[in-house]
Amino acid sequence: GDSEAIFPRVAQGVSAVLRLRLPNTGNLQSTVTMPSRPSSAPLSSDPLQELGKAIFDVKTMETVLPADVVQRFETAISSGEATSEEDQKAIADAMFSWARNLGAVDFAHWFFPMRGGGGAVGGSLGAYKMDTLIDLDFGAKYANKPMKACLPHERLFQGETDGSSFPNGGLRITHAAAAFTTWDRSSPPVVVNKVLRIPCAFVTHYGKCIDEKTPLLRSIDAVRAQGLRMLKAAGLGAGATNMYSYLGWEQEFFVVDANLYKARPDLVNCGRTLIGKLPTRNQQADLNYFGPVPDRVAALLDTVQAQMLKVGTPMAVKHNEVAPGQHEMSPVFCVASPSCDNNVLFMEMMNREACKLGLQVLFHEKPFAGINGNGKHANWSIGTDTGLNFFYPGKTDEAAKLFVTAIACLAYGLAQHNELVRCAVAHAGNDHRLGAQEAPPAIISLYPGTGFEAHVESICAGGELLGYKAEKKKQSTGCSAAMAVESNVEDRNRTAPFPFCGNRFEFRAVGSSQNCSFPIMICNTIMSSGMAHLSELVEGGKSLRDAVAEMYAANKHVIFTGNGYSAEWPVEAEKRGLPNLNTTPKAVATWASDKNKAIFEKLGIYSAEETEARQEVMYENYITTLGVEADTMVQMMETGIYPACAKDMAKYAGMAKMAGERQKVYEGIVDETEKLKALIADKHKASLPEEAAYLCDTVKPQMNTLRALVDKAEGLLETSLYPYPSYEALLYSHHH
Repeated sequence: GDSEAIFPRVAQGVSAVLRLRLPNTGNLQSTVTMPSRPSSAPLSSDPLQELGKAIFDVKTMETVLPADVVQRFETAISSGEATSEEDQKAIADAMFSWARNLGAVDFAHWFFPMRGGGGAVGGSLGAYKMDTLIDLDFGAKYANKPMKACLPHERLFQGETDGSSFPNGGLRITHAAAAFTTWDRSSPPVVVNKVLRIPCAFVTHYGKCIDEKTPLLRSIDAVRAQGLRMLKAAGLGAGATNMYSYLGWEQEFFVVDANLYKARPDLVNCGRTLIGKLPTRNQQADLNYFGPVPDRVAALLDTVQAQMLKVGTPMAVKHNEVAPGQHEMSPVFCVASPSCDNNVLFMEMMNREACKLGLQVLFHEKPFAGINGNGKHANWSIGTDTGLNFFYPGKTDEAAKLFVTAIACLAYGLAQHNELVRCAVAHAGNDHRLGAQEAPPAIISLYPGTGFEAHVESICAGGELLGYKAEKKKQSTGCSAAMAVESNVEDRNRTAPFPFCGNRFEFRAVGSSQNCSFPIMICNTIMSSGMAHLSELVEGGKSLRDAVAEMYAANKHVIFTGNGYSAEWPVEAEKRGLPNLNTTPKAVATWASDKNKAIFEKLGIYSAEETEARQEVMYENYITTLGVEADTMVQMMETGIYPACAKDMAKYAGMAKMAGERQKVYEGIVDETEKLKALIADKHKASLPEEAAYLCDTVKPQMNTLRALVDKAEGLLETSLYPYPSYEALLYSHHH
């Protein structure tokens, strides 16, 4: 969608950001009873009166803790120093009192395993168990110690659980299963449904990461280290002592009637429809985009908006998307780690509240074939504690020079680590979306704008770093009543996977079901790599101009300002040496290369062992997703489509002309299903890469062949005999 995750021109420091934060259904249209619309704002008659009431951020800490405790806590977030036991006790006591005033009864370490990405139901990206806010009074004289209400400080900052039952790539096994949660101090706790949630990193007994958050936090450390190093080498940003990575997400999703959802085994098990024919009117007339939100959906969006505002997430935008039944919500940006947590919480809240309204939210990248799918555009930037945004051209020579230098680093990262960026968005669900007309292609390129591309050529030819005219221009509307509009510095390119958007870059290829932590970690990694390389060149004796020019000359092939949807672009990309890893197995095969292991280890983000473990998890996720889809499809054929076709065929006994091609189509479904069953039976291969490739290149095409026949049959079957809710019912029934 085009709604923007709002970024100010100059990025804020972390303190300011944390203050902000943040059965057989027959003719379904006649058989489903729709609940009436409930109140649209149950938390308060005015949700804006409850902004940030349920988040324990720096602003809240300053009201309940001594100033020196807060100062030491903030300093430790970037220095890595341990919070002293004395300060831990003070923070735990203050947090307990604050949470109890909000009605909290339990607390939970909230962490983010390496799961999802195949169309996971919203909420499953996070994990937590609830512990009551009590402990035994060990100071009491009694042998049977009495209870007391409290939040033990040691349990606030660290917890332990089983690591072997979560995806871990072999880093944990049943007889060596210990894993630990530890509070991400940069992400404030929140109270949700009487539970105090504490965002946490998740590592093994040996400190190996088995989650999404820990690598993200390590990449933020890399941005800090390499960003400050680059500023020093370039003679820019004097006075900066800290660096931050920022994220503003745009979450797309479909909303359908819950009864219809439950009657579709494919939606329940896979998150997407495996069969289904488009209604005659779908999205051709552009009627849905920015149209009035249906009442039932509006009630859901209003409720979740109010809840997210209360926990400090500044939800700023909600609207209809292009496809019928499709919508989007997005917040104001904030520091990357809490922003990623906010998104996971948003997805969870959406499905919890949707259930109460008789609705279901679909976060799969492609729930319905033939119409737009869901993305999660990740608006990303980095900046200093003094207010310098690396991706804002600014109005001073220093800001302009930093902008040109920063994009040279980004171009280096995208060119030299192109496969990593593709892997960041590689999963089964996104394979259905990338390269379609609503999403960028699988070829990763950089769009800085046509004007800036010309400036790059000038620098490579010997020109100065300054000279790029980042000027907004007034464009006349041609009428008196409407004033002239101020156009952006560069035009918007919706076909690019990584376009410039005025003060940040938008990673448009991120899938809607993903945890943002993984792709943002990769953005931080490649940027840190570029900044490290530039620092090495300048520290080795090159001038800043010559170092930037050298980096552009070597990496400008990754810059593309044309139409990424065109048939010519893949051909041109191949000439430039840019990989076209158009399936997940192809992408994942490149993940654990020696080059990738080296950059991860150099920057302290993944060890070689952790890199290999992550690759194993990606393969397993893909194999599991495709396996479930294939098995579900066979089940739907044998228990739903076969009987429907048989009943329909019986109605045409002795009427061959009226029956038309029914017999051929129906028998073809049986034949193609048997072929699919045979392929499924042979899916287990000697290695994970082989099995993933087999499912992608052999099983999936057969599923598509079978689907084509089933969708044709849907157009032939008597309406009352089709065993599953139709696309028409799913996309439109809840609008009334």
